[in-house]
Amino acid sequence: MWSGPRNLSTALMYSFAARGDCGVWDEPFYAAYLQATGLHHPMYQEVIAKGPVDPFIVAGECRGPGNPEKPYFYQKHMTLHMVPGFPRDWMASCENVFLIRHPARVIASYAAKREGPTLADIGFVQQAELFDEIAHRTGHTPRVVAAEDIRATPRVTLMKLCGSLGLPFNDRMLHWQAGPKPYDGVWAPHWYNAVHRSTGFDTAEGPLPELEGDYAQLAEEAMPFYERLYLHKM
Repeated sequence: MWSGPRNLSTALMYSFAARGDCGVWDEPFYAAYLQATGLHHPMYQEVIAKGPVDPFIVAGECRGPGNPEKPYFYQKHMTLHMVPGFPRDWMASCENVFLIRHPARVIASYAAKREGPTLADIGFVQQAELFDEIAHRTGHTPRVVAAEDIRATPRVTLMKLCGSLGLPFNDRMLHWQAGPKPYDGVWAPHWYNAVHRSTGFDTAEGPLPELEGDYAQLAEEAMPFYERLYLHKM
């Protein structure tokens, strides 16, 4: 599952984990990304210390099988983590889905946790690039699911997504226990406060947030990449 930050990505990971038949991995390349870029994200020292920081080791583990007791392996990936030089050949061995959300919503949510995001931080450019690369590697257009659709009609949207993956839909995907999860990344205390209070997907989102200044400009820059993937959403 490929997304940028603040895209409903953690809630969707919780949803698949709640099935009971999915092992999950929270942002496999995060430590390697921070090590390679030197960026000082919140809790970056803890993230790097937890590792793994070798992208080739991560890529090998992404090929599976994951948890041998679970038949399915769900990986929550951030598109911005796939910096130049990181291996990508493993992606062709996976079923790839792109999770999108309107840039205005992403930026408003991200800025509440880390001020001054750049276009590189929110992952829209990288998402479009990876979409094209995976289409080339696999020979077919990847699946796209919209966070807004999941929020508005979770059962219907997840049934479509599962059907496209050849997975039986499971009602347990609609609910999970509140609180931290054992498979959360070490960065969860900073980023996951809201989703830890949740027991399912929130209701449909309201009007788009009104952005000003640099944030409004950032949303405008991200829109063409978002709109290109939106054309392919389920």
